[in-house]
Amino acid sequence: MCGRYAASRRPEDLAVEFEAVPAEGQPPLPADHNVAPTKDVYVVRHARERDAEGRPTGGGHRELRVVRWGLVPSWAKDPSVGNRMLNARVESLAEKPAFRTAAAGRRCLVPADGWYEWAPRHDGPGKQPYFVTPEDGAGLALAGLWEVWGRGEERLYTCTVVTAPAVGALAEVHPRMPLVLPPDRWADWLDPALDDVAAVAGPTPPEYVERLEIRPVGSAVGNVANNGPQLTARAESVSAPADQPALF
Repeated sequence: MCGRYAASRRPEDLAVEFEAVPAEGQPPLPADHNVAPTKDVYVVRHARERDAEGRPTGGGHRELRVVRWGLVPSWAKDPSVGNRMLNARVESLAEKPAFRTAAAGRRCLVPADGWYEWAPRHDGPGKQPYFVTPEDGAGLALAGLWEVWGRGEERLYTCTVVTAPAVGALAEVHPRMPLVLPPDRWADWLDPALDDVAAVAGPTPPEYVERLEIRPVGSAVGNVANNGPQLTARAESVSAPADQPALF
């Protein structure tokens, strides 16, 4: 699963990296090293262009937009349903009513520095938090879906993070992981004309996973009130994950 991640890159840097145009009228988000569900986050999506009368022109571009984490389907009676929609399993994207429409044409990328997972400790009770991040300090693009709920000033943009079975060493920490997409797969994932979800939602390449560091971090990240770059710092003298993955 993916229930917590870090996102500290500036919007102007994200716009360059993803070749995206920032949405108008949105103040920049501060760096957040403990992103939790229902927080505002950045996504990169395909935005359809419209003429002065609001009619689609057939064109489009990548847009960097602030949305709320926790997907609210357009047909939901209450936006509070998004509190339970932080993740979407890749295996059932085309089947689940809450996700299948967005999966066919409203896919997005969720920029992240890395994500947190918790695994059982070898040396005692409780769980040890880990931060999964590229060894070279680069950013990640997590596969996501976006939706819009309501009309007019009540319009609410939301997203969910797509998860998949864990690959390689990540399976020792947790049986699932975010679907991480390398740059050469961004265009297909964002293309609304490609409505075959299975064709664009293949597993994260093993060689890409091998370049990720599974870094033990301190327990402070477990409290959503805590924030700052110290949360992602390596915790010394921490044992390796238990042999059995955490089933939670």
